[in-house]
Amino acid sequence: MTAIQNVLGISALIILFLVITLAGLARERRIDRELRAAEAPPVPVPRRPYIRSWARF
Repeated sequence: MTAIQNVLGISALIILFLVITLAGLARERRIDRELRAAEAPPVPVPRRPYIRSWARF
């Protein structure tokens, strides 16, 4: 019985470390994508023509 508990305990620790590592890798990939998107040239937005409103005097 003790051997099974030891195996389960070690397995739980390994799984915990793997989950933490994978979460860190996912975060790094998200940051890399955001940095690449920030380096891309901005897309020009067409300006709308000015229309005089009846509310302005």
